[in-house]
Amino acid sequence: MGKAELNIEVDEALLAQARERGLDIAGLVEDALRHALPPRGVAEDGAPDFAVEQALSDEEKARRWAEENAEAIKAQRERIDAVGIFGEDLRTW
Repeated sequence: MGKAELNIEVDEALLAQARERGLDIAGLVEDALRHALPPRGVAEDGAPDFAVEQALSDEEKARRWAEENAEAIKAQRERIDAVGIFGEDLRTW
């Protein structure tokens, strides 16, 4: 993905403070834009954009699902490591 040049006006004192601290201004702007925009496949009101969802391949849907649920998957794996699988003590085989 290419980069576009953007000219913006920023309070001089804020800009000076950011530069003194070595902040990446361009990176901060990109992060702020990513945070302000809804994720791809989600409408402005937070509802799923079904036209986008239908156009995705099964692999892309699976990748997105895994990404969106990564925290829960990790927590489940940690729980299993700590206490085992539910009903494991009842197994006879």
